[in-house]
Amino acid sequence: MHANPRFTHLLELADKGPALRTALALELAELLAAWPSDCPPDMSAACEALLTRVADDLDETARAALRMRLDANPALVARVLPNGNLAPTLIEMARARMDVRARLAEALNLSRPGIEEILATDHGLATICKGLHLSRTVFSTLAMLMNGDGNVTQCYAQLDCYDGVTEADAVRDLHVARSRGAGRPAAA
Repeated sequence: MHANPRFTHLLELADKGPALRTALALELAELLAAWPSDCPPDMSAACEALLTRVADDLDETARAALRMRLDANPALVARVLPNGNLAPTLIEMARARMDVRARLAEALNLSRPGIEEILATDHGLATICKGLHLSRTVFSTLAMLMNGDGNVTQCYAQLDCYDGVTEADAVRDLHVARSRGAGRPAAA
């Protein structure tokens, strides 16, 4: 029985250690995003489990690239890239009146103007939170903390938006923002 050349390549990348973790993650993401018909379907679970383990070792830039590669499949993103410490970090930053927008731009691999453009819409923060798979609680906390002018009516209006934005809407809106050129790295 001959091994699939693609699986052999993945095993070689996995054997190279931390130096090629990003390459391995991106190859696994590509494989899972468009599962080839000549690959056994039961192997996808093993590939997903490996991707989840590898993703834990990636830096934010690599995680953002992986998120973009998988953005057509939000459920897969949620399984392999749980946001770990992103939510507490954002909340801590908002409480300290730090620049949350820069961290959001980094997490989504968008430029600062791209994040500002999204946040300027009525449903912007909801779109970003859904795109990052952050909970309603995290969204609510950020909405309250980021509404620095104390406008309670505006804050409640923002809170009402969360339920109206689906993950599919968020993926679409973020994809549009990236395709308009707003998807440059946050440092740019």
